[in-house]
Amino acid sequence: MLTQRHGEQLGNWMDRVEAEGEPELRAFTASLRRDLAAVTAGLTLPQSSGAVEGNVTRVKAIKRQMYGRAGVDLLRRRVLIPA
Repeated sequence: MLTQRHGEQLGNWMDRVEAEGEPELRAFTASLRRDLAAVTAGLTLPQSSGAVEGNVTRVKAIKRQMYGRAGVDLLRRRVLIPA
């Protein structure tokens, strides 16, 4: 379902888990049901925010490395001109 983009099968899987699954999985499916449309779209559509999330993670790592050492100007240079 995850690798083949079969988000339409999510409802069937959640029904099976709620009927006979472990308590932890039942709690997980309950949280998935809160935003079922978004979860189904994430499992079905080819679009991804992976590139954006990767850049955000990179900038946060640089920020943590530089904490207390330099100002915003050096941070801007390190973010805009990666090594």
